Amino acid sequence: MNARRRLLALLLCGLPFGALAQGFAGLGTTAEGFAIPERGRALTFPADHGPHPAFRIEWWYLTAPLTGEDGRDYGIQWTLFRSALAPEERDGWSSPQIWMAHAALTEPDRHHVAERLARGGIGQAGVTAAPFAAHIDDWQMTGTPGKGIDQLHLTARGKDFAYDLRLEASGPIVLHGDAGYSVKSPKGQASYYYSQPGYTVTGTIETERGTVRVSGQGWLDREWSSQPLAEDQRGWDWFSLSFDSGDKMMGFRLRDGGPGFTSATWIGSDGSAKPLPDGALTLEPLETTTVEDRAIPTRWRVVLPAHGLDITVGAMNPQAWMGTSFPYWEGPVTITGSHTGRGYLEMTGYE
Repeated sequence: MNARRRLLALLLCGLPFGALAQGFAGLGTTAEGFAIPERGRALTFPADHGPHPAFRIEWWYLTAPLTGEDGRDYGIQWTLFRSALAPEERDGWSSPQIWMAHAALTEPDRHHVAERLARGGIGQAGVTAAPFAAHIDDWQMTGTPGKGIDQLHLTARGKDFAYDLRLEASGPIVLHGDAGYSVKSPKGQASYYYSQPGYTVTGTIETERGTVRVSGQGWLDREWSSQPLAEDQRGWDWFSLSFDSGDKMMGFRLRDGGPGFTSATWIGSDGSAKPLPDGALTLEPLETTTVEDRAIPTRWRVVLPAHGLDITVGAMNPQAWMGTSFPYWEGPVTITGSHTGRGYLEMTGYE
């Protein structure tokens, strides 16, 4: 068994990712010994751009719908996950921190995916808060010194794709929920959650067709917790939507076999953010697509009456399946109806 397979075995046996019986990827398992998010704890920057080893799970999650100089639409995803075997950090191979990363490039007719795994403590992967830098192997998300996460350089490469992108933020960081304390269930599970939803993106992508210059909009999500799901929540449907009006919306539904639990944040064109409680957002699947023998909703009606929103959200490529160690659907979407624009959709827990 090679080193990468040994690491995967650790992921499956020792981490919350492996306990699939309790929520998607085991995120509903108990978190004894780990820190729990507390309402009223103020997020501080740049410190909170970095890792939080006392918590069991966190991620740095960037998505961007793009348009190429060739006239084609694309989308990219870059995600670094940290998950802990114990609520601490130690140097070397004794580190209890496990890192996993996903990169994807979506075309209208193809979806490219790559995955990396690493053990903490040996320099193969990690994050520093100031200057901001996140990496796993040669995949990197690095900031400009003194700029926090406002200016980023993003790279990743798989066997049949690559991208090299520059990102410049044009608005403020957005705190979701109650000043960054984001409730995930009626039982009170929660995470710390903030976003930078206002990047202008430029750079290049590579496929077997060659290298293409692209531009578009990027959205970075940051979240950390120790038990972000309740035991009966099997997955989520998460939307990050950027409208041509300049407004934006983050919204999600956590599925529990009933109506589910919803949350949303309306982000005005001036960067102001208004959190909306459970029940304010309606997410209705309109059409499903068979993807890897699963019925995946790839066309949705999204309604938020408080802001006059009644839209249809459709997948650019319905086959945007992330066939990674813990599989899910993730891809760019288009928006029509009361508002128009582009965004990203992530769906987990569909079996």
